[in-house]
Amino acid sequence: QVQLVESGGGLVQAGGSLRLSCAASGSIFSINTMGWYRQTPENLRELVAVLSSSGITNYADSVKGRFTISRDNAKNTVYLQMSSLKLEDTAVYYCYTNVNTNVARRGDYWGQGTQVTVSS
Repeated sequence: QVQLVESGGGLVQAGGSLRLSCAASGSIFSINTMGWYRQTPENLRELVAVLSSSGITNYADSVKGRFTISRDNAKNTVYLQMSSLKLEDTAVYYCYTNVNTNVARRGDYWGQGTQVTVSS
């Protein structure tokens, strides 16, 4: 089993910054993709940013130029630096990872979610 522990959410004013962290642990042989999704107040889960093991990134258009995803492979940790936050960034942010638990088995895992609230 794989566990994801998120941290760094909170309340911030519009225009401010926050940094989310997510550490993966457990039965990990190797990690493929790590990233972040968010669930909006309208209950839609949308991709925010993902980062492959080869360094390829994919960002939602709405966050390009404001958010930066990075990862520390030695620590099995992914980060999301969020800047110039807008009211519409308010959501529960979920860490995601696709992990090889052994040479022949892989799976998708999710964190418990961390609330990010942007106020005016």
